[in-house]
Amino acid sequence: MLRLNRLFVLFSLPFLAAFWGCDMDKEIDLNLPEFESQLVVECYLENGKPYRATITESTSYFGRPEPILVPDATVIITHNGQADTLKFNPSYDLEARKIYTHVSEKLVQGNVGDAYALQVFDSRGRRATGFTQFMPVIPIDSVQLSQNNENKFSLLAQFTDPGAMQNFYRFQIHRDSLSDHKRISDVYSNDRLYNGQKYAFGTSYRLDPQDTVFVTLYHMEPQYYDFISSMDEAQDANGNPFAQPSALKSTVQGGLGVFTTLSYDRKTVILP
Repeated sequence: MLRLNRLFVLFSLPFLAAFWGCDMDKEIDLNLPEFESQLVVECYLENGKPYRATITESTSYFGRPEPILVPDATVIITHNGQADTLKFNPSYDLEARKIYTHVSEKLVQGNVGDAYALQVFDSRGRRATGFTQFMPVIPIDSVQLSQNNENKFSLLAQFTDPGAMQNFYRFQIHRDSLSDHKRISDVYSNDRLYNGQKYAFGTSYRLDPQDTVFVTLYHMEPQYYDFISSMDEAQDANGNPFAQPSALKSTVQGGLGVFTTLSYDRKTVILP
């Protein structure tokens, strides 16, 4: 969860172009605008899991590299008229290997179309808000395995796009666990080229016998798709003097980050 904080510092300074052939001994004074930190929010709502969020603050490009926590931040999630305040209690999810700063004992019980509102504010007057709703789950139709002469397996999963509206997807494949470092494939796409049709995603011949593989198809909100697309573009531009700077398209207002639901179908496959 804390990996976003370092990315957000890319937007704290104007883009600095590379100068070729300049006198390296010449002193140059840069009039940089005063940096103002913002609240950084990461909150994903998943059915059957507790309300959990990670709240940090953005830092300047030359600031400290580690994330800065905000212990006095108040985090409130409202659903069906009932507000739940998350407590500052940093914790670590062993399965997903993620850190959360604010948690609640209340479990997410969301149906398709259920709306959730998020409020985050602190003693310095900073405030971030967001809205999200659960998308319908798009089922995985089939998962097929192929084996080559070197006893390696490939995997191909298929699903059918509903076709009634523009949809956005994220396909992930993990080996042995759902933690990020065990993820072997992570692709996102819209249905512009396969609206109302079957679509497939998978791996090359990189799986071994007896591997346990988790195949996940996320049905994303449009704003979440825009967020992860802009995050990839910002990472590609970082450190490249010839790339145009890319603005992050946060799903929250008044701060930086993401507040969204996770609607997905998942298949577990144990290779022979």
